[in-house]
Amino acid sequence: MGEFDLIRRFFQRPATPGAGIHAAPGVALGVGDDAALLAPAPGMHLAISSDMLVQGRHFFADVDPAALGHKALAVNLSDMAATGARPLAFTLALALPQADEAWLTAFSAGLFALADAHDCALVGGDTTQGPLNLCITIFGEVPAGQALTRAGARPGDDLWVSGSLGDARLALLALQGQLALPPAALAVARQRLERPTPRVALGLALRGIATSAIDLSDGLAGDVGHLLHASRAGAVLYAQEAMNLVASWASPMGLEPFLDDETRLRHVLTGGDDYELLFTAPTAARAAVQAAARASATPVTRIGHIDASPGLRLRNAQGQEGPLPPVASFDHFRA
Repeated sequence: MGEFDLIRRFFQRPATPGAGIHAAPGVALGVGDDAALLAPAPGMHLAISSDMLVQGRHFFADVDPAALGHKALAVNLSDMAATGARPLAFTLALALPQADEAWLTAFSAGLFALADAHDCALVGGDTTQGPLNLCITIFGEVPAGQALTRAGARPGDDLWVSGSLGDARLALLALQGQLALPPAALAVARQRLERPTPRVALGLALRGIATSAIDLSDGLAGDVGHLLHASRAGAVLYAQEAMNLVASWASPMGLEPFLDDETRLRHVLTGGDDYELLFTAPTAARAAVQAAARASATPVTRIGHIDASPGLRLRNAQGQEGPLPPVASFDHFRA
């Protein structure tokens, strides 16, 4: 099977009206030409983001290829969510050690299942032979002036997070042999690691409500830091509320021996691979935030607030504030 046979068989879909995702609005020309043509609606800005997944760095060699196809697109959809952008299309650059038909069938199925769920068309890319490496560039649209950015947080704003945190970190440690988890718990945690849920619906619902946003890919402590740097502000995290984000699913599974307060807090602060949304909003918008959460069927938790004092501090259950424990979020060149 040659390169172009591979593309036609696994990644090019018939462009017939009503036949599926490849006929998505906003795509004038898709796979099969030298360049794709996108047509954002009038008054829209084009949102663009790229993410790369490398075997041995971002995923294990034995990962389910369908799950890998899902995650490769999910991490990019998460960036659209954090921008409040509606996904339009994406490109895929794929390096493969060999053209394994069974692997490609499963991978493309996982990829397109998530793409179809978000009306996001594959419109081009590249394939080559080499160590397994996936790079997706995604395109979305957002009304001019309504994009969520990292730079809008203001003193007094609430700090919110969607879903739960720390789950993917537990799965990673278990798969690396550093932590023993009961099989049922590992199954739940591994699902969060390998098949994250991009919060696109929440991001869209937060337009006009949130003052800033970022997706959580490298750990809460580090990603809050990115938001604070862009907004030139400081923040206080509420320790108990943060710890509860992992306890909500762990306690029923008998994980208490692994999830004392210190461990839970560490997983939440440094976990990474959560792909939840961290966002800020004025206190007066609390009802609107909860309404957006209900409309998008996404749980949200208020875990802190923004203030004018530089830095990130932790507030314990007694209301005392102090510096964060020594933690480090993921960094590719410091890991």
